[in-house]
Amino acid sequence: MANKLTDMSKVRKVLNLHHQGKSKSFISRYLTLSRNTVKKYIALYSVLKMSINDLKEKSDSELEQLFSHNQQEVLTPKQQALYKFFPYVERQLKKTGITRQHMWREYIAKHPDGFKSSQFGMYYRRWSQKVNPVMHMNHKSGDKMFIDYAGKTLEIVNLNSGEVKQVQFFVAILGASQYTYAEASMSQKKEDFVASVENALHFFNGVPAAIVPDNLKSAVTKSHRYEPKLNETFQDFAEHYDTTILPARAYKPRDKSLAEGAVKILYQRIYPVINRQVFHNLRDLNKAIWKELETHNNAKLTGRPTSRYQLYIEDEKAHLKPLPVERYEIKKQAMATVMLNGHVLLGEDKHYYNVPYQYIRKRVKLLYTSSSVEVYYKYNRIATHKRELRPYNYTTNSEHLATTHRFITD
Repeated sequence: MANKLTDMSKVRKVLNLHHQGKSKSFISRYLTLSRNTVKKYIALYSVLKMSINDLKEKSDSELEQLFSHNQQEVLTPKQQALYKFFPYVERQLKKTGITRQHMWREYIAKHPDGFKSSQFGMYYRRWSQKVNPVMHMNHKSGDKMFIDYAGKTLEIVNLNSGEVKQVQFFVAILGASQYTYAEASMSQKKEDFVASVENALHFFNGVPAAIVPDNLKSAVTKSHRYEPKLNETFQDFAEHYDTTILPARAYKPRDKSLAEGAVKILYQRIYPVINRQVFHNLRDLNKAIWKELETHNNAKLTGRPTSRYQLYIEDEKAHLKPLPVERYEIKKQAMATVMLNGHVLLGEDKHYYNVPYQYIRKRVKLLYTSSSVEVYYKYNRIATHKRELRPYNYTTNSEHLATTHRFITD
């Protein structure tokens, strides 16, 4: 069985014979062990820098613990040079157009006596599995941002009444660098969800080519294996930021593993610190979260010499699209029938806006933000007005009036 430890009594004999100057071939024949096994334990013995007296003083269980801990770390100088090259390979593969074959050519140019292409690929897969034990997906720089909510909520306590309010924990992570953003929000409702995603984009100071949500109700109104239906507001948000929404496919856990993995890590690194404190408002809670998040992003990744923040600055930031000048405003929706005087009523404000007279008695849709009102008929925008909050008043654009009405108005 691969990597199975040999009985420690035999290991002692191997090392004693080696100490007596016997060759590896002799030890292999004498103890009926494979030559590679003999070489492995002699190499481990050298790495541990033990004397023969140290060997005698240790029990079999202590020896077994030492050798099992270190057996994966014994590499030839040639392998050590290769493994040092792999973090650079991983970063380069995140760039569009770079393949493993390109990286092997660069490696062999630096190490002419290095491994062949097939061995290079085999060792890279082995290294990837070691630093990414669950799964490894090669995300391109600036390609995707994964978003999700944690299953466990956080708490804020009302300072006056002592009432405990459960709040949501939002997480966003860039695929290539694994640079992470997190914040607490009051709910998973559409308004809070869009605000959290927008805050993440501004934290990353750029826009990825695609945003990948789990099938959250705030993002996907109807889940489907092939064609999920997106929330109209979230789709409009994506158009404002010039990006695409790619919902995680149903029954495809790999699509969302990066966000879920980030959530699990933040559970371990942020929740224990946060839960020891009492917060009375969202602002103070988020300040505490962002302090721990900075530590998380600056910690070195497992098996790599770089942190998430370093990878983001050096590899990913330049590949993100620039942010638009203005932030997104959520559009509310209302339906209305155009009255005989050519106006429609926005019920929330009890204010009237006119449309071209040709649409009298037609059913239209109103999309409105805090600053503007747009009127649509069958997907075509027929009028735009500045939003007014004066009830029972009329906003009229003379260009929308019939000729006779315009004459009377003039």
